Amino acid sequence: MTATLTQLNLEAARFRRAMGKFATGVTVITFEHEGRTVGMTANAFLSLSVDPPMILVSVRARSRFAQSVARGGAFGVSFLAQEHEPLSRHFGGQPREGLDDPFEHVRDVPVVRGALVQIAARAEAVHEGGDHLIYTAHVEALHESDGPPLLFFSGRYKQIVAHDPSSCWLDCA
Repeated sequence: MTATLTQLNLEAARFRRAMGKFATGVTVITFEHEGRTVGMTANAFLSLSVDPPMILVSVRARSRFAQSVARGGAFGVSFLAQEHEPLSRHFGGQPREGLDDPFEHVRDVPVVRGALVQIAARAEAVHEGGDHLIYTAHVEALHESDGPPLLFFSGRYKQIVAHDPSSCWLDCA
């Protein structure tokens, strides 16, 4: 028997707040829905396997992604750079009017133009996980560039700040 939040005496808001303390990068998952390219901001992403190269994404079971991408379906994952915060907000449910078309294609799969990493993937399996679906996928193409990543922590966007090692007054090593 699977325990629910109620059975554990754990409130959904408290659980969400606690999980938000795990700092993550920000991705936009892109796919075709009803004949047009769409995207959604997600931080439930991880690399799954190196050989073969595979990834894992988790999406709400009621999302457009879940309606559009089945086993064997193609989708893109783009790791966002700091300058992509407006795109993250747009695809996270805060639409921005007048947004330029942010997409390009890698192997006919939509990805975010200028992202730090662009992945074209194909879903191998879909698993139920509570109110989400967990997709495992093979990486079919990957492009990467350099720059500061967009990060998310405790419900806010964050930046990496590098400290000058020469300014350490304690042993920084």
